[in-house]
Amino acid sequence: MKALFLVEPGKTEVREIQAQAPGPEEVLLRIGMVGFCGGDLNGYRGLFELQEYPNILGHEVGATIEQVGNNVPENFKPGMRVTVYPYLNCGTCVSCRKGRPNACQDNKTMGVRRPGAMTNYITINYKNLFSSEKLSIQELALVEPLTVGFHAAARGRVSDKDRVAVIGCGIVGMGALAASVNRGAEVIAIDIDDSKMEIARKIGVAHTINTSKVDLHEALAQITDGDGPDVIIEAVGSPATYRAAVEEVAYTGRVVCIGYAKKPAEFNTGVFVRKEIEILGSRNCLGEFEDVISYLESGKFPVEAVISKVVSIEEAGDALAEWSDNPGPITKIMVDFDR
Repeated sequence: MKALFLVEPGKTEVREIQAQAPGPEEVLLRIGMVGFCGGDLNGYRGLFELQEYPNILGHEVGATIEQVGNNVPENFKPGMRVTVYPYLNCGTCVSCRKGRPNACQDNKTMGVRRPGAMTNYITINYKNLFSSEKLSIQELALVEPLTVGFHAAARGRVSDKDRVAVIGCGIVGMGALAASVNRGAEVIAIDIDDSKMEIARKIGVAHTINTSKVDLHEALAQITDGDGPDVIIEAVGSPATYRAAVEEVAYTGRVVCIGYAKKPAEFNTGVFVRKEIEILGSRNCLGEFEDVISYLESGKFPVEAVISKVVSIEEAGDALAEWSDNPGPITKIMVDFDR
């Protein structure tokens, strides 16, 4: 069977590998669709500090159960559509002991620090599966990236009393927008691409700001009557957007950081001391899979609008290279294993 390997920065290869039989507590999954994520893009560019090479990419999965091991519960049956919890935690570090395995010090995400799902079949423990009778394979492949944004909204304690700004409207930022709208907040989407602003409006945001056309500070001041947003979620990962989040958030507000900045970010510490703001990291997800599945089942999310391109496994490497060359308008690239 075929698998897409990230061999080294800037180089991918489709290689032949052998399928494995499931162990007693494992299932064999027939992969339907796998999404490329921003981590894959940064791994391709050599900018993701956690990426290991060579590795099979892929952790955003829509699949069908093909075969089950002897000790798998009866409710997991062949033909069932599922998505995958792709993180593996150590269980012993301080984060795990505190019940925060998403921040495990030795976390091994599929496609990053262990083989991923960008291949025809994978085996995985049944405990890492989430199913839905209502969602399509494509929708199931969107669950994991949206959980990252949902977790960021949870970290920011977003409520219906908040004005929330999300900087960066890639798929993770879209998840943060969707979660914040779903929590009843007044939501502001911030990006430099009008096509992403259009998708954000379909999600239900109240305001959009294209910072290539207007001044961010002036636009936020007008929307918030000069107060600034109560919560800002940073989903880009650049020193400039990190600084903007700290500078623009309201006094006593909350800044939630998802993006990995590629260079050190410098802050005027007096700003967040005077404002008495909270700066919160947000990594992976913690119990949000069922929330996102329920949200997608409601039909509120514009699934088709966020899918920028669907390609075959043979086309996947070129699609990743093209995304690296022109990332602006791309929201989500899907690899379809039935093409």
